[in-house]
Amino acid sequence: MRLLSIDAVGSVAAACTTVSFLPQLIRVSQRKSARDISLIMFLLFALGVACWLVYGIDIRSGPVIAANAITQVLALAILVLKLRYDQRS
Repeated sequence: MRLLSIDAVGSVAAACTTVSFLPQLIRVSQRKSARDISLIMFLLFALGVACWLVYGIDIRSGPVIAANAITQVLALAILVLKLRYDQRS
């Protein structure tokens, strides 16, 4: 029973932290600007997420793998938009 409840907590945490990137991605996309986003921070964050993904794969944790795979896609999308929009400025 305890394992099930801690997995539920992990799944909720994974969902919250993953979904939290959607508003930023939508905002950058709509405004066609990512000027206020730190490139270094997002590069470091993407590296950290990639490491968490490798870790999740190694320990065979579905919630860790899913959350970090989706978060990596969202973070990379924001990075791509930042690089694209910063070149236009």
